[in-house]
Amino acid sequence: MKIRVLLISKEKIIIEAITREIGPDIDLLTARSLNKGLQVFEAQKTAVVLIDAAISGLPDRSAFKKLFSDFWEINPMARFIILTTKGNIQIAIKAVEAGASSYLLCPAGFAQMNKAVASVLRHMDSSQQAKHFITQDSQSGFLEMLKTRSETMKRVFEKIALVSQTETTVLLTGETGVGKGIIARLIHEKSGRSAGPMLNVHCGAIPESLIESELFGHEKGSFTGAIRNKKGKFEQASRGTIFLDEIGTVTAATQIKMLQVLQDKTFQPVGSEKTFSTDVRVIAASNSDLEQMVDRGEFRKDLYFRLNIFPIEIPALRLRKKDLPLFITFFIDQLNSKHEKQIKGVTPEVMEAFDNYAWPGNIRELENLLQRAFILGDKPFLGVSVFPADLFTGSKTNMPSPSTYLGTLAEIRQKAVAKAETEYLCAVLKAHSGKINQASMTAGISRRQLHKLLSKHGIRKVDFKS
Repeated sequence: MKIRVLLISKEKIIIEAITREIGPDIDLLTARSLNKGLQVFEAQKTAVVLIDAAISGLPDRSAFKKLFSDFWEINPMARFIILTTKGNIQIAIKAVEAGASSYLLCPAGFAQMNKAVASVLRHMDSSQQAKHFITQDSQSGFLEMLKTRSETMKRVFEKIALVSQTETTVLLTGETGVGKGIIARLIHEKSGRSAGPMLNVHCGAIPESLIESELFGHEKGSFTGAIRNKKGKFEQASRGTIFLDEIGTVTAATQIKMLQVLQDKTFQPVGSEKTFSTDVRVIAASNSDLEQMVDRGEFRKDLYFRLNIFPIEIPALRLRKKDLPLFITFFIDQLNSKHEKQIKGVTPEVMEAFDNYAWPGNIRELENLLQRAFILGDKPFLGVSVFPADLFTGSKTNMPSPSTYLGTLAEIRQKAVAKAETEYLCAVLKAHSGKINQASMTAGISRRQLHKLLSKHGIRKVDFKS
């Protein structure tokens, strides 16, 4: 049975070239305009649409989203492959961001056309796959917390289902604490690499002097303290997945080596002249706006394009509060399984406060609050008295006694330092309209140190832009 594929391009030479290259199992339909393409699509029930990025009317991501939505209204399972040249690759990337499955470079891409179409067709049932791993797999382990009542998160899971079965590099974005590590783990577990290793690397937590060695390894004697050869994470993760968290904090030299790995699957350990190969899938994450960092010259543009092939933005907890009961149940069940308690949930007063809270620390903050309350709680339902008082500020709930929150001197000092750092960083960012260079100079620290502190306290510089 032949599969119908629609090609939309105004260029006769492209239509003729693809017609020659397309496989015998594909029934190729063509259209010379977007309006005509939409008519053919509706009449012929095509499965895959090839769109020439140079066709008029598609200058940016929003235009692609509008176009795709017109097709999806007819067939929600439609998949798109964008045809582009090197000069238009940025437009193609915007198309992928808007929902296209992939893009191909012309004319070199023609020979890969059949493979690309076959790859898309293999995943046409991706929405059903998404439903499967949200319901079936969620009966075990951490995947229980991935069930959702949020429409935004349902779309995120559909993207995960699409990309997990491919080898595509993924860029996860979102605020600190939204669960990017969990999403990365899910993509790995649902991929063809699930039998291989998955290594997590928090780039922002590794000193600048050691980041290259940590990622790519080093030769004995290549620097002071290198007393033996060491394998890097890219070598250790071969035939598996490497998750690079806070990718925006890596040094310029490391960015060059990462680009080499993504382009050629090769790297050189520190102090070595030998080139090693690695078969690894990269999932990167950042709570910083990498596109803005590129504009400021803080991040390589070519590396950003390599990482941003398939971006997935994870929404903040305040945007998916319908999922609060699911997360509460998940975390409390975890705690019950580890300790000799049987906590059933939280009181209505606490749930009301949770609904009214902004959750600047997102899911991680919720987990920490519940862990602390679980330790203090001695009743079936966790009440107001075992949560911090400021959680209930402005609510009708009676405030607990201050004595409830007495802790060790070290704990009080740690909280005071965290509060002082947060207030100072916010003040500095506000004074400089969120500009990292100027803020770091005022604070007397490096940009990298400032980024780490912002990540630690869940502060977004974009909130301070003029």
